[in-house]
Amino acid sequence: MIRFLLNNELQEVDQVAPCTTVLDYLRDHLGRTGTKEGCASGDCGACTVVVAAPEHGRLHYRSLNACITPLGNLHGHQLLTVEDLASEDRLHPVQQAMVDCHGSQCGFCTPGFVMSMFAHRKNHAVPEREEILESLGGNLCRCTGYRPIVEAAVQMYDPAIEDAFSAGESAVAERLTALAAAPGSLHLAQQSYHAPTTLEELATLLTNHADARLVAGATDLALEFTQALKPSDRLVFTGCVPELLRLEEKEGYLEIGAAVTYSRCQATLSAHWPALRELLARLGSQQIRNQGTVGGNIANASPIGDMPPVLIALEATLVLRKGATIRELAIDAFFKAYRQTALEPGEFIEAIRIPLPHEGDLFQVYKVSKRLDDDISTVCAAFRLTLQGEGETITAARIAFGGMAEIPRRAAAAEAALTGQAFNEQTLEQACLALHGDFTPISDFRSSAAYRSEVAANLLRRLWLSQQLSPAQLQVTHYA
Repeated sequence: MIRFLLNNELQEVDQVAPCTTVLDYLRDHLGRTGTKEGCASGDCGACTVVVAAPEHGRLHYRSLNACITPLGNLHGHQLLTVEDLASEDRLHPVQQAMVDCHGSQCGFCTPGFVMSMFAHRKNHAVPEREEILESLGGNLCRCTGYRPIVEAAVQMYDPAIEDAFSAGESAVAERLTALAAAPGSLHLAQQSYHAPTTLEELATLLTNHADARLVAGATDLALEFTQALKPSDRLVFTGCVPELLRLEEKEGYLEIGAAVTYSRCQATLSAHWPALRELLARLGSQQIRNQGTVGGNIANASPIGDMPPVLIALEATLVLRKGATIRELAIDAFFKAYRQTALEPGEFIEAIRIPLPHEGDLFQVYKVSKRLDDDISTVCAAFRLTLQGEGETITAARIAFGGMAEIPRRAAAAEAALTGQAFNEQTLEQACLALHGDFTPISDFRSSAAYRSEVAANLLRRLWLSQQLSPAQLQVTHYA
């Protein structure tokens, strides 16, 4: 049985298919049709709901795509939908602002926008326009042109209007802490879903059921349920295991638990490696970053995942666990073939360890995609050079690409062409020539093989230009 709060009402659920999404449960089981289905793939935001859980002594609110969130992921959380916001005699400030600013026309997208705005208001005390735009980046509207919606997102901060949820947050946090203490599960016929609460429980489950599918954010796995219509018989959720949720700076490295979401580690990663700030902001929408995990992006083993090239360039190490046995593996040895990894049956990623930057490191990452925001990479490149002698000599080079092969991997020939050479334009051009021998990309609906090869070389040239030109000369301005 899984237990969660629907607003303030306890939900105890069993005998439900483990692949049931939050959206389907709301609409089909509870008759809550305010949450809409637009795409069933986490792209449009019409299904946005808000989930709350205790974090650092207070409730933290996250906007999620209900269409790709398995119901079991709610174990130990509070779920809020658009039906929960208004009180008996008045609209919630977010809803009232949408009315006052004429932010709704056909209305289909409105519940999703309202819930994204609600989550933003709960987590941000001051209305900053750029942060508001980012929080709404995963919600699409075909009617209003967004201006009145953004105006409503600013107006919802009217201090004269009280948020009725604030008074009960302490009591809700206590109830959720108690609910999350016990493991959860769902069963239907031969299908099952498990939400263990300790590493030992997780390891035992996977040892006994090596065929189980691990679930973290489910931003990719859930598409098998909603798009390919291929349910899984046994799912095991990692998001209730405290050890997998750790984000700690240790002696010489940063350790990220495998179930840490992008939104939780975004600020920490960007502080150590400023070049990651833009990449992480473009990695899906706010809803996707609130669900997707670093460990899931690695284990998914997609050749176009955004984080593997970064982690390969940064020389990250994976902590792998099977039963009581723990081993460490360099991430560039983890990917074996298309969607195949070095994980043994019953083994899982416990943590990712990234060495902290050293003096003389030059690190840059570039993502090329059809759309600037909320899109999958065509090519993703990560470069780390170690420079000595006031940046005159390259003593070490690590270059990794996604989208250039069946797995994310290093550009060995380009690295060799750079190592030990002067850091100048001639050296970079030699490395660009060598790079063409590192990969044989394919043509697909995202780009041709020739385009990928040319872009990869141009990104290496951009690395050189990033040290010669000002950011204003390099950046393409993004108007919103």
